Amino acid sequence: MAEKLDKPVYVIGGYVRDIILERTSKDIDFVIIGNGIELAEKTAAYLGDRVKVNVFKNFGTAMLKYDDWDIEFVGARKESYNENSRKPSVNNGSLEDDQNRRDFTINAMAISVNKDTFGQLLDPFNGLEDIKNKIIRTPLDPDITFSDDPLRMMRAIRFATQLDFTIYPESLEAIKKNKERISIVSEERISDELNKIIASHTPSIGIQLLYETGLLSIILPQLANLKGVDSYQGKKHKDNFAHTLQVLDKIASQTDNLWLRWAALLHDIAKPITKKLDPSNGWTFHNHEF
Repeated sequence: MAEKLDKPVYVIGGYVRDIILERTSKDIDFVIIGNGIELAEKTAAYLGDRVKVNVFKNFGTAMLKYDDWDIEFVGARKESYNENSRKPSVNNGSLEDDQNRRDFTINAMAISVNKDTFGQLLDPFNGLEDIKNKIIRTPLDPDITFSDDPLRMMRAIRFATQLDFTIYPESLEAIKKNKERISIVSEERISDELNKIIASHTPSIGIQLLYETGLLSIILPQLANLKGVDSYQGKKHKDNFAHTLQVLDKIASQTDNLWLRWAALLHDIAKPITKKLDPSNGWTFHNHEF
């Protein structure tokens, strides 16, 4: 289809990353130096009548499902952001522009599917090296990356949790600096990222990072308030935050059920507001289960 349109086309983003990591993926993104919607429609026509295209004209993107594949087509673009919204203004651009707008170096790699350069990896930000070193890092200035689209802060933590990678120090500091920007992101998008963190193999990694960056105090302050140990004349209670993370990882080792994992995460959520000191017996949390 791309040859018929006489436009360069590349596989880009998460599918490329997952090929390198040898992870199974059924989501594939194509970027064309041209009209992504036109490419999607011609591809769908080639695949047959049962394939329907969902078009998002404002962003110049289109999606289709084929068997159990989710395939997205986008025209190469550059983006600019308004301070009060994570939804960008979009203009046509080059492959370089499109790679510049990506969230992380490991998601900015592209593979050519053009006849003359088929299989060539285009990796301007050394994403392959970052995969080898298990690093999450933004392609450009992390302050700008996270301020423009604050959901990327959650995504950085989610990928670090899913892949057992480390967030690059400069990027981690930028999350702490820009944490208040998360307020412009919808609850639905935040919840989606939280679910993916909690569904990970070791979800405590992500919850701990959310706490350390200050994001947890904004998006789920009741959980953050579990942190800490109070002492009175030698009487202490356990750190309920650390305990909660232990319970979460324990249930995660036993089941993939997302809602059981949420139950583990929230099982002590009311302890901060029910905490009282009984000088005779120490600290109590009566009725926190209710």
